[in-house]
Amino acid sequence: MNNNNSKLVYSTEKSVQRRDASEKAINKPALPFDQQRVIVKLDRKARAGKAVTIVEGIKLPQKDMEALLKRLKTRLATGGTIKEGSFEIQGDHCSAVLDLLKRDGFNPKRSGG
Repeated sequence: MNNNNSKLVYSTEKSVQRRDASEKAINKPALPFDQQRVIVKLDRKARAGKAVTIVEGIKLPQKDMEALLKRLKTRLATGGTIKEGSFEIQGDHCSAVLDLLKRDGFNPKRSGG
């Protein structure tokens, strides 16, 4: 019996590949840079008075986020990390980060003054 409407359950052919939900989520395209709501702000809370520039709202795959953070840290000659989906860059670099993100195609906004 040949039923063309049935779903494939098992195949020994190497050309048939199964994709799980996590793989689909990784390959999901992000919003265009200019449509993302990117916020840049300065934070000193719970950091012993040390300033940290926080960049929130960038929606990219993890690998691309790490590459963007590396470019920012190199251009600013400072350290930084990714925490909970946002960048934390050591020091008060808000205006420089705004300029660099605009050059990369983002539309960042300054928050907190």
